[in-house]
Amino acid sequence: MKPPTRLQALIEEGMIDSVMRQLMSGKEATVYIVRCGEDVRCAKVYKEADRRSFRQAVDYTENRKTKNTRQVRAMAKRTRFGRRAQESAWHSAEVDALRRLAAAGVSVPRPYNFYNGVLLMELVTGEDGDVARRLNDVDLTEDQARSFHLALLQQVVRMLCAGIVHGDLSEFNILLGAIGPVIIDLPQAVDAAGNNHARRMLLRDVSNLKLFFGRFAPELLLTDYGEEIWDLFERGLLTPESELSGRFEKDTTPVDLVGVLRQIDDTRAEEAARLLRLQTIE
Repeated sequence: MKPPTRLQALIEEGMIDSVMRQLMSGKEATVYIVRCGEDVRCAKVYKEADRRSFRQAVDYTENRKTKNTRQVRAMAKRTRFGRRAQESAWHSAEVDALRRLAAAGVSVPRPYNFYNGVLLMELVTGEDGDVARRLNDVDLTEDQARSFHLALLQQVVRMLCAGIVHGDLSEFNILLGAIGPVIIDLPQAVDAAGNNHARRMLLRDVSNLKLFFGRFAPELLLTDYGEEIWDLFERGLLTPESELSGRFEKDTTPVDLVGVLRQIDDTRAEEAARLLRLQTIE
């Protein structure tokens, strides 16, 4: 097929040899199957139009590193340059997340290169060697549902241990590869420790998995892995080998408000006394 304009640049740079066919097109990007020497890979061509709401962008990009203060100001003002900078940062976030997660052993497509708004990465294939199907296109047995659900929870845990929350995980961005589920589509991935929305997004990701797999294995609907995982993470106890129970009991102990206020008053009194001593010394 005739190469799209954005992919022609990669051909000229020698990164790909030819474009075989279009794989899919979504609101964020169009994905093509390309040939690189003897290898068949995947090229994700990001669309330039900004189709996400500003609120969504703020939630996902909170605490992300930005190259310079000019970009920060422009992104805040939503100028044309700012929108381009924000779009570029959005694309780069997926590349960075894929590299970090692949290094951490998470089941994601291996990224090879990122050039001119095109991400060149591994093409995920199924057991038959064809392009892997999305999870939402597959009918599962109860045993398969339990097995895949457990495998994906382990991937979510491994991602969190690497400091990343997917932020939009569902059956629509999981592929069934030859050796199990593969997580894709990570431009909205967030910093687990630095984003105030990380907990909410983690709980939503885990809930999406529960609701999908619960269609095939209803007992999964009674689990509460999300709260359990986040609690272990907050307490510094989460590891890729953590054994999960799917149960979580929230702390319902009443807050000792009087005691808290007393501690605040004591701290203020100590600070006032310290300042008074300093004034006396001076």
